[in-house]
Amino acid sequence: MKTTPSLRAIAAAVCVLAMPLSVQAQASLPASAAATAAKPVAATLKRYELQTNIVDGKMVFIDAKGQVNPVLAAKVGDTVELVLKSGEGAEHDLLIPELNVASAKFSANSGSTTVRFKVTRAGTFTYYCSIPGHRQIGMEGKLEVSGTSLAETAAPKAASESSQAAALALYTPAPSPMRGPDPSAVNVAANPASVPSAIGARAPQTLKYRMETVELPGKLDDGTSFTYWTFNRQVPGPMLRAKVGDTVELTLFNAKDSKMIHSIDLHAVTGGHGGGQHTQVAPGQEKTVTFKALNPGLFVYHCATPLVPQHIAAGMYGMILVEPEGGLSKVDREYYVMQGEMYTGRPHGAPVHQEANLEKMANELPDYYVFNGEVGALSKTHKLQAKVGETVRIYFGVGGPNKISSFHIIGEIFDKVYSEGSISSPKHDVQTTLVAPGGATIVELKVQHPGSYLLVDHALSRAGKGAVGVLEVTGEPVPGVYHAGAHQ
Repeated sequence: MKTTPSLRAIAAAVCVLAMPLSVQAQASLPASAAATAAKPVAATLKRYELQTNIVDGKMVFIDAKGQVNPVLAAKVGDTVELVLKSGEGAEHDLLIPELNVASAKFSANSGSTTVRFKVTRAGTFTYYCSIPGHRQIGMEGKLEVSGTSLAETAAPKAASESSQAAALALYTPAPSPMRGPDPSAVNVAANPASVPSAIGARAPQTLKYRMETVELPGKLDDGTSFTYWTFNRQVPGPMLRAKVGDTVELTLFNAKDSKMIHSIDLHAVTGGHGGGQHTQVAPGQEKTVTFKALNPGLFVYHCATPLVPQHIAAGMYGMILVEPEGGLSKVDREYYVMQGEMYTGRPHGAPVHQEANLEKMANELPDYYVFNGEVGALSKTHKLQAKVGETVRIYFGVGGPNKISSFHIIGEIFDKVYSEGSISSPKHDVQTTLVAPGGATIVELKVQHPGSYLLVDHALSRAGKGAVGVLEVTGEPVPGVYHAGAHQ
């Protein structure tokens, strides 16, 4: 009868047989090969210097060789050191979420920053700037890591899934912690009565304007604040006034404590992207452009720094009036009003400090519609005033960045409307006028009855989101124009 060896005996026999073979194989290797087999490849320090800047209209990282958004290379086990500097002065950071890498924020004011980390995983990883809008306008590159991961990791996603995730990430803002309204928030609403004096008939002149871009906390609504980006600390920015044939010298200064680059594109300018090409101004710097006012009309201006709609939605828009030869007809009162929409991370009316939501902006889903920058700007902070018998002219524009306005005054009719800001051919007797984003109009009306007249966008749900103002008319009513009750 045969006996079956136990599993323990078989295992012992295998070990005995394997030992001389293993020793023989090791002895047959050359000395250098044996040393290599015994020791892992030495880890190294990989050092990269990356500087931010604007190239071809995009914000990017640049390495010491001038490569834009360079592909960084390392091996598993290497220590990577990234020295980061803001080349144009704005605030940035660098994140590689899959490797738990996040630098401190850096700018011209803070100087360079350094982040070091050990690479333990093989693969291709994305580095990018997490400041809202910066990744979308070009601040993204790759880190390629070769070798074998030091620890077992989950199976990689399919290429299609990775591509889809990367695409969605471009429009998915990083979550921001909720905090209460900023106690330092100020009113940013431009006074609608701050209209430069009429020019009238005169010879062409050279006009010099200086404007400052400022980032500051402002009162969006009762108990709600928002970080506005502004021209001259107000929304809209100051109204500029010139005459056909004038030469305008415009200097744009960006406040030293700004975190962003800012610029200005005036729709009244021929050439240079309306000035935006040559006014990309870093924090603490200034630039100047000079242009001739060639065409009469009412024109919008706005920031033209990527991500352009983000800068506009934060409050960076205004208007310039170019009077025709001989000027405009005389009226009793002139007002300056602009409509914009705002996209916030929390619902309308939330008692918090609101942050911009770029996903809502891309989907054109505003939380607020505002006249002159904030809820109540033209009903609580300011009101338009007139007396019975006076003619009122309103310079009205839409900063946007996305929505058309159906401008209307409840209880009044526009005697004249200069559609699309064109002064050459006014319309008469208009109830509601359409104004495109980045467009403007001029309306005139003679008030004949006292009362409170409401300025609205006649897409009336927007009044509940903030787009409402008041024209307060005082004086004695004109007989027969209006009264409550039956005919007398």
